[in-house]
Amino acid sequence: MQQINVSSIKKEPRDEIRKVLSKFRSIFIQVGIFSFFINILVLAAPIYMLAVYDIVMPAKSLDTLMVVTAVIIMFFIAMGLLEYVRNKIMIIVSNKLDAAMNQRVYHAAFEMALKYPGKGTAEPINDLNTIKNFLHGPGLLSFFDAPWFPIYLGIMFAFDPIYGIYGVIATLIIILFTVVNDKVTKKGLQESIRAQKKAQQHLTNQLQNAEVVEAMGMRKPLFKRWMKEYYQFISTHTEANAKSALYTNLSKSFRMMSSSLMYGVGALLAISGHISPGMIIAGAVLLGRALAPISQMVATWKSFTAAKTSYKKLNELLNEFEEAPKKIELPEPKGNVTLVNVVTIPPLSKQAVLKNVSLHINAGEMVGVIGPSGAGKSSLAKTMLGVWKVAAGEVRLDGAEMSQYDRDTLGKYIGYLPQDIELFEGTIAENIARFTEADDARIIEAAQMAGVHEMILKMPDGYNTKIGPGGATLSGGQRQRVGLARAIFGDPKLVILDEPNSNLDDAGEKALMQALMRLKEKGTTVVFITHKIPLLNLADKIALLRDGMLAMYGPKNEVFAKLNQKGRK
Repeated sequence: MQQINVSSIKKEPRDEIRKVLSKFRSIFIQVGIFSFFINILVLAAPIYMLAVYDIVMPAKSLDTLMVVTAVIIMFFIAMGLLEYVRNKIMIIVSNKLDAAMNQRVYHAAFEMALKYPGKGTAEPINDLNTIKNFLHGPGLLSFFDAPWFPIYLGIMFAFDPIYGIYGVIATLIIILFTVVNDKVTKKGLQESIRAQKKAQQHLTNQLQNAEVVEAMGMRKPLFKRWMKEYYQFISTHTEANAKSALYTNLSKSFRMMSSSLMYGVGALLAISGHISPGMIIAGAVLLGRALAPISQMVATWKSFTAAKTSYKKLNELLNEFEEAPKKIELPEPKGNVTLVNVVTIPPLSKQAVLKNVSLHINAGEMVGVIGPSGAGKSSLAKTMLGVWKVAAGEVRLDGAEMSQYDRDTLGKYIGYLPQDIELFEGTIAENIARFTEADDARIIEAAQMAGVHEMILKMPDGYNTKIGPGGATLSGGQRQRVGLARAIFGDPKLVILDEPNSNLDDAGEKALMQALMRLKEKGTTVVFITHKIPLLNLADKIALLRDGMLAMYGPKNEVFAKLNQKGRK
């Protein structure tokens, strides 16, 4: 019997956005009903023209004129109100879509940033906004009005077949302009968008490192490099827009010409006795109304294609990063960490940085990680945290794999100080509290434990001192000390510190050692990466990494003895 490889079966791509929009089907039906009455009321204009030219003027009846004028005014007021309500409904729909999707898109964007480091952007949120803007813009409403096009043409045919044929030809030519415009400019616009993003990334990277650029006089060469990318964007953007402008203006000119010539066609038909004088004006109004949704589609074609592209990109993102199923809330961990034959391959890499690493850390133990540069120390930290997924093996916290924990719940019990400390825009208190609603006492407790309380009080606004993105207003040492307070906030069960003293002065190192001793007293599991002997002396165990493999692991004195013995040989 032939076996089926389940993993080889491709999953049918899901369309989450369509699924959400389908919930608003009844609302779209309401918009369709409003569109029906709006377009019925539009017919009041040509009927008014017929009444004025074919009834009022021949009869010279002011009473009739006043009656039909009063009626047409009421019709136009009603039409205006209906259009206002229709637009309001579409704004509500777009806001409902945003409310239903923004959290999902936000989390998917975060997952993308974790999987592809350095490529995390707010683009998915921008894509959602593009779809939202199209929903409540004039472009979508033109699709609701488009089905009335054949009805208007039918009335023109009823006036005279030549009128109808003229309307069909005019419409087909405008549609042709639209199709050609899309075909000719599509590739150029896509290249322009790519070039713009590349130029923006170059500039953002340069501005983020402005101090280095200024210090070493790199502004001029970097400007040339940015301008090279920027000129590429300008070139593709100009070419695409020039082509688009050509066909858009041709379409606009033809539309104006066809509307004007309609009067000439009507005059010929009236002279020959095929239609009445009132039908000349009525026919021109009908043609204008018939072409209105088509013209609107032409005018908003860019926003339509942008929304279509964003829709596709968002669905691809949401299919790649599926919504995580709700996980059972596991008991509060004690801090036992186990790695079994762990192999880790970093995102965007094919080479393993951890190779068959196995170790166990008991709750409350303090482990120092040492090793040469590039040995995999930071990779071990990220793997223990579950930030990097393992290619093989297991990482367990109190017997449960890290993937079994809900990250939001687990985060309360984890403290992490990375090598590159990133603080967020806000106050120092907010950063220490991880932007949760926390009691002041708990924030101060974490700061005191990290030995940073006195330093914060010396700042102009104390704990309410505002810091910029990345902690821009703080020195490297201050960022590291605030980052340490954030790591130990909330009584975590596992704290991992990556080179926690790399930017610290003597006072900072002393505060760090005191914080580690307090964590040890509280029974917190601590893993720290360092080469400083005073810190390593606090450890219960030492892990030595070489080339991604665990060369030594055991009690501190045993590992030091082995290292000293090897050093003598």
